[in-house]
Amino acid sequence: MEDQLPSGGAELSPDEIEALHARWSSCWTPWEVARRLAGIGTPWCVAAGWALDLFRGERTRAHGDIEIAIPAAGFPEVRRRFPGHVFDAVGGGRVWEGAPPEALAAVHQTWLREPATGDYLLDVFREPHDGDTWIYRRDERIRLPYADVVRRTPDGIPYLAPELVLLFKAGHTRPKDQADFEATVPHLTATGRAHLAALLARAHPEHPWITAL
Repeated sequence: MEDQLPSGGAELSPDEIEALHARWSSCWTPWEVARRLAGIGTPWCVAAGWALDLFRGERTRAHGDIEIAIPAAGFPEVRRRFPGHVFDAVGGGRVWEGAPPEALAAVHQTWLREPATGDYLLDVFREPHDGDTWIYRRDERIRLPYADVVRRTPDGIPYLAPELVLLFKAGHTRPKDQADFEATVPHLTATGRAHLAALLARAHPEHPWITAL
């Protein structure tokens, strides 16, 4: 996906990209997302930085948005949960308002928008899968059952396993990703550290985090 983007959509200008921070400023928290998705059949989990905070049991830094991951086939069910909102497909610096099918097939991100304000509230990652098997979208050799992909907080909020969050962050390491790695690794079990090292060795064999683990 995202190698061949469909026609249409609007390219975000530098000013529009700069304005995204404000448009995400009223995004939901994991607890609000869990409330709105209560009882849904599609497996879902909080992803990215928020997932690491849920794993550690405390909020360690500010989050500019909130992401959840779902199997791609479950997106229609999630979409039906928000009839008063609009999903926009996003990728390659472009936005397809209303997330038309051709855009959904080409990109994995979908932003939930409040029509009255234009604010974005939730980023939904539609992930590849084979039935109940999760597939790492950057290297389809890495496949895990959803039972091993999703963890839960004591109050029941699902979140992506920290090893997998860090695997994604290893692909484009930014200062906040390095900080997240350093803050999270001490909380991993020996098994978790070994699992992360094995995942990195397969997907990013030269990554410096392997030595650090």
